Amino acid sequence: MTPTAAPTSRRFFGRKVFAVIGSQNLHRFWREAAYCLSGGIALALLTLACFRFQSNIATATCLYLIVIVLVSLRGSFISSTLVSIIAVACLDYYFTPPLFSFQVRDSINIVAIAAFGTTSAAITGLVSRVRRLMEEKLQQSEAYLLEARRLSNIATFSWTASTGKILWSEESLRIFQYDRTTTPKMELVLQRVHPEDVALVKQTIERAAQDGMDFDFEHRLLMPDGSIKYVHIVAHALRDKSTALEFVGAVMDVSERKRAEEALRQAQADLEQVSRLNTIGELTASLAHEVNQPIAAAVTDASTCLRWLTRDHPDLEEAREAASRMVMDATRAAEIIKRIRLLFNKSAPERESIDINEIIREMIVLLRNEATQYSIFFRTDLAEDLARVMGDRVQLQQVVMNLVINAIDAMKDVDGTRELIIRSQQAEDGQLMVTISDNGIGLPPQQADQIFNAFFTTKPHGTGMGLRISRSIVESHGGRLWAGDNSPRGASFHLTVPTQVEARE
Repeated sequence: MTPTAAPTSRRFFGRKVFAVIGSQNLHRFWREAAYCLSGGIALALLTLACFRFQSNIATATCLYLIVIVLVSLRGSFISSTLVSIIAVACLDYYFTPPLFSFQVRDSINIVAIAAFGTTSAAITGLVSRVRRLMEEKLQQSEAYLLEARRLSNIATFSWTASTGKILWSEESLRIFQYDRTTTPKMELVLQRVHPEDVALVKQTIERAAQDGMDFDFEHRLLMPDGSIKYVHIVAHALRDKSTALEFVGAVMDVSERKRAEEALRQAQADLEQVSRLNTIGELTASLAHEVNQPIAAAVTDASTCLRWLTRDHPDLEEAREAASRMVMDATRAAEIIKRIRLLFNKSAPERESIDINEIIREMIVLLRNEATQYSIFFRTDLAEDLARVMGDRVQLQQVVMNLVINAIDAMKDVDGTRELIIRSQQAEDGQLMVTISDNGIGLPPQQADQIFNAFFTTKPHGTGMGLRISRSIVESHGGRLWAGDNSPRGASFHLTVPTQVEARE
């Protein structure tokens, strides 16, 4: 029985393979036949329409070419070629004298039909080649996408807010370091969250469950071996027919990226320190170079003036001219120093119409990673339809950035929830007000009125110039900048700037 069983099995398997191949070929055949039939019907309808409206051969040729292009885009090379042959035959039979005959007596008509056949063949070949190239590119892109998904190790999950049910992929198990027998629960997820980020994660999840909104944030994981991972979580809110809220999302391990960002941040800090030193040196050298020229000229003119005055017969006219040149040189030196001082004093900046909410959003995007690093949650309350302000965009960005960075620094070492709130509103006096509040260490006791003084700082490595420069910028825009304590802890900084309408008035 054994010798006969193997050949029988192979014959059965072969018949099955041929049956599958035959089924595929049959399906392809009927599909191409359908395209040919559709093209033929379209040519017949166009021919009937041309006879009905007494169209000439040129109109029929253009309409036939449109049908050939459409069939080439949908069908294969064979089907489009067959439709092209049918179109040539229709053009010869119905539109070239003698009508209803395949004979062509006029040489011009022979050239026209040949040109039409050549054009249709070229279109068919070109479209088929383009389709083949596009299909190859699509297949290549799909292969790249599949490989990228495999290499990126992106984990997927779903979470039903009402029941707490969680479904996650094997990659999620690897990221959170649980075995396959573990039943996913929110408690297990929170067990892996870094203690300093637990409040942020809970607050984000609870808010998403209440509002039914998407969420996108980063936080740290503390693994059993003491190592720290950084994960980026993105989730989209869905509601089924029973109105149950479900979140479908992905978890990405971004630890390598965060380490690279930290290394880059440290390198940038070192580079900024070197840049400051270089800038001071360059500024000093530039100032000395620019001021040295008029001072040297003034000294020369003074020596010349004295020489003309100490002669036996003083030449007062020459002395007067030398003294005038000396005054001009001294004035030029004073102008150079004045221009340098404008960098630090209130000056007239380049003004433009600015949306203050746009500046706030730009600074939040720029500093979000800095805040996430210390588990600080941004919350904004930006009034809509605010009037625009006239100001220097770069200077106002500098003010908002400085105040947000100060708030982040004030919350780095506090316990509990860390929240930074930014509000914008229309003030009662017609100006626009921005408030930046934190729940950090607050203002220095008995020294709150000194924080805007130059060189006063509470930071170990601070320069004491940030708030002073910020206040100078706000005041140069016609506004105010002041601070106050929050209850039970933290501080709030308020700035006002005139709106565009008020500035014009």
